[in-house]
Amino acid sequence: MKLVANNKKARHDYFIEETYEAGIVLTGTEIKSTRQGKVSIKESYARIRDGEVILYGMNISPYEQGNRFNTDPLRPRKLLLHKREIQKLIGYTTLKGLTLVPLRMYINDRGRAKVELAVARGKKNYDKRQDTAKRDAQRRMQQAARR
Repeated sequence: MKLVANNKKARHDYFIEETYEAGIVLTGTEIKSTRQGKVSIKESYARIRDGEVILYGMNISPYEQGNRFNTDPLRPRKLLLHKREIQKLIGYTTLKGLTLVPLRMYINDRGRAKVELAVARGKKNYDKRQDTAKRDAQRRMQQAARR
């Protein structure tokens, strides 16, 4: 498994409830650019429209040798999930008001591009401060244990 993009900011800004592995529909030049690691998922999110999960804001840089076959780097991309999973996600987003955020993008052993999609609840500022305080305390305890 080759990690292509990681969204560290998502774990900082959201409480992760549940994760799903989804395939992604890409064109030929997009997958070539993805294999080179030219992907950013920092500002991306997913929405459900007409029974399909669509990923918005994901940036795949144009492939250098792609000339006219290159597509818009920020175009919406369809995610591939089972119908039952999509129904579950509809319940989470409409009833509970949760958000769909991609955590990471990778290429699996069979050469397929996959996105790890998380059902997340937004954090408030005081939650973020508590997390940083816990992390700092852990780091200090580890340093003290080393000495």
